[in-house]
Amino acid sequence: MQELPKSLNGFAHINRYWDKVHGTYAAKILPGEYYITIHDEVIVTVLGSCVSACIRDKVFGIGGMNHFMLPIGDSDRINALEDVNNSTRYGNYAMELMINDILKNGGRRENLEVKIFGGGRVLRNMQTLDIGRRNIDFVRKYIEAESLTLVSEDVGDIYPRKVMYFPISGRVRVKKLRSLHNNTIIEREKKYRMSIEKKPVEGEIELF
Repeated sequence: MQELPKSLNGFAHINRYWDKVHGTYAAKILPGEYYITIHDEVIVTVLGSCVSACIRDKVFGIGGMNHFMLPIGDSDRINALEDVNNSTRYGNYAMELMINDILKNGGRRENLEVKIFGGGRVLRNMQTLDIGRRNIDFVRKYIEAESLTLVSEDVGDIYPRKVMYFPISGRVRVKKLRSLHNNTIIEREKKYRMSIEKKPVEGEIELF
């Protein structure tokens, strides 16, 4: 086992462990988290209706992954929201924070490439609102609006996904979890969705 590489400033709280299968350290992110690295390590997450964007500077190899869910209320509330910023601000926040940190740590905007994953229709009792589809629509529009390069995606469908991203090479491994023995992913997303509806966005972002 190699020595654990030092994390970049601001990421010491992320859970990192030795991955025996891939022979490298792995950083596991949860809903509402993101992680970037300049080292040869893998970033791992499990997605239901949430979306992850994997972004890296393809020249210098610095990159990261986020994991976000847009704030969702009941169907009456979401149907009343006409202002896109009100319904997608947390996705926007997650994207800008990660891109900003990549640029601060040596990445260049013109070198950035993006891969997106998740957005599955996995939440039960949500027949009038496809949270995953809203996430997918948001991230595609964001990438287009910011003139970023989308190189691949694996989104939609009805299955949760385990995503493993290697920023140095840009390689991604995706496993669709077609059979689940419990509702851990679904319950985690429900709790997270409830918490972000009640918590306002704080702070300002300066995007390089």
